[in-house]
Amino acid sequence: MLLSFPSAIRPKNNHSGLRLSTLAFTLLAASLLTGTSPAQATDAPSPATITMSGEGRISVAPDMAVVTTRVVTAGKTAPEALSENTGAMNDVIAKIKTSGIEARDVQTSGFSIYPRYEDRRNNPDKPLRIIGYEVTNGVTIQIRDLEKLGSILDTVVRSGANEVNGISFRVSDPEDKLDAARKAATETARAKAELYSTAAGAKLGRILTITETGVSIPRPFAVRSEKMMMADAAPVPMEAGQETLSAHVTITWELEQ
Repeated sequence: MLLSFPSAIRPKNNHSGLRLSTLAFTLLAASLLTGTSPAQATDAPSPATITMSGEGRISVAPDMAVVTTRVVTAGKTAPEALSENTGAMNDVIAKIKTSGIEARDVQTSGFSIYPRYEDRRNNPDKPLRIIGYEVTNGVTIQIRDLEKLGSILDTVVRSGANEVNGISFRVSDPEDKLDAARKAATETARAKAELYSTAAGAKLGRILTITETGVSIPRPFAVRSEKMMMADAAPVPMEAGQETLSAHVTITWELEQ
């Protein structure tokens, strides 16, 4: 093969000319072998891509409940109120455990002792005077079998609890259940990408990126419950309903013409 050089880049008898001629020779040889010019070799076009987002949702029924119940007692002295409260709370905890709730699912919460003051609304200038004490001791129960919820509420009230502050329904192991929503989100994103790429006369190539852009797990929702005195009441009816878990994903594909 015979190579000819333009006069502007012919080798000269100095070191800079030698370097210039070597570079020119390399570029021209590469262009002859590949069939492209040096400018074309360095300016290869970026591949066409398509990016789509998808959302997947799954509805699941809560499978556990959390109940916080308290025993509130009053006495003329703090020790008297505490002694009465301790006896009542021990009975409540014992009945909870005998109803089939494991010890790991019973936790003491919200213990307090407060003085009770004489009512001064009709005489605000009268000095404060303590007339007794109030002791509150609570217990939080995780109920993993919702069929037991109504009977356990009845049990804790019958055993001495006189206040229920709320019932929260929850979905156990939500991360495991989110996998179905993630799969649905991926399928949705791919279906949209195939629709657009086909309409544009192309087809999906390899996946370049997959990004999970968010998940949604419902917070436990509480059922309002007032102070309860249910000595003769039937088991409390409760409905857990359903919760929706969702996942969002963004995927980028390379397009093939």
